[in-house]
Amino acid sequence: MRLLTLRTENGTKAVRQDGDTLTEIDGFADVGELLRSNDWEATAKAANGATHPAEGADLDAVVPSPGKIICVGHNYRNHIKEMGRDVPEFPTLFAKYQESLIGPNDDLALPQESDAVDWEAELAVVIGKKGRRISAADAGGHIAGYAVLNDVSMRDYQFRTIQWLQGKTWEKSTPFGPALVTKDEFTAGPLMTSAVDGDIQQQTPTGDLVFTPEYLVSYISTIITLNPGDVIATGTPGGVGHAQDPKRYLQEGQILVTTIEGLGQLKNRVVKEA
Repeated sequence: MRLLTLRTENGTKAVRQDGDTLTEIDGFADVGELLRSNDWEATAKAANGATHPAEGADLDAVVPSPGKIICVGHNYRNHIKEMGRDVPEFPTLFAKYQESLIGPNDDLALPQESDAVDWEAELAVVIGKKGRRISAADAGGHIAGYAVLNDVSMRDYQFRTIQWLQGKTWEKSTPFGPALVTKDEFTAGPLMTSAVDGDIQQQTPTGDLVFTPEYLVSYISTIITLNPGDVIATGTPGGVGHAQDPKRYLQEGQILVTTIEGLGQLKNRVVKEA
């Protein structure tokens, strides 16, 4: 099942996609709100609200206001190597905030203050069931599904200190969507790519993670309760602009496309922030 958050004249609506049709899930303004309801999956399957064409739909971030966005660094070996790091024993964690999220086709804000804006294609895990200290064996049962995310990073700000937060959560910088694909229809493994103006930069199977989605759910829930709608961005593979020689960063007017087979595509135009 594919679940999306649609912008309409009457506000946002949680919708289910069936081929070329989007069906409203009555009573829910977005996918995050749906996930926080009892028996969300059955509710979504039974929905028969107003319909909209999928083509040309104005989509918001699939979960526009998650309670937590927890990101994982250094989780693909080819990216660890290109950044000159060692394979970590434990996940490298940092946070984003909901103000950084944009829809799958929205303009990506290029801030006035940074001239080192880089791409990071990522597989996002969306939580569907509350839990604390979740075992690795039970972790899959807490995952609602998966989506595409690009952890666009302001490298000059990121490396001002040993803490990365200030380079990772700029407003309107993180495309997320287009849909939550439920876990029964997707397993980590298919190819993930990012391209700038059609030039492929990253191309790696999502199954090459050092720490799997299930391990990350278990590990993070040891630290803090995971709630429905929370997001885990599982890390980026090799091919980022910062590791190239010479370094390459996003420029105004470029088109950043992020794709994961089976999940969908983000397509974002880079626009200088006013």
